[in-house]
Amino acid sequence: QVQLVESGGGLVQAGGSLRLSCAASGRTISNYRMGWFRQAPGKEREFVAAIHWSGGSTNYADSVKGRFTISRDNAKNMVYLQMNSLKPEDTAVYYCTAAPSYRGGDPRNSRAYDYWGQGTQVTISS
Repeated sequence: QVQLVESGGGLVQAGGSLRLSCAASGRTISNYRMGWFRQAPGKEREFVAAIHWSGGSTNYADSVKGRFTISRDNAKNMVYLQMNSLKPEDTAVYYCTAAPSYRGGDPRNSRAYDYWGQGTQVTISS
């Protein structure tokens, strides 16, 4: 089992930045694909970003490409999401997620992940 705890959310003005952190415990995540999803009120959970277990490959939703950066520190069992040029439409609860490297599936699909954190609220004011 992998436990995930997100932190770093908050209230920021449009154009600002936030850095979300995801602390993993229970197992080393060095062999896990990691991802970030978000869910806004009244909307379905949507893909934000994913990173290969090696850190050598990343995927981003078109809506965040060029503004968000996902990274990982396997030695610290941590995953990060650097969010710049934030917009009001980025307001959502952000979830960290993990899947063993042997799991197939589209990294942009929430069904391709096994473990989820409780989420951290990000609110962007206009």
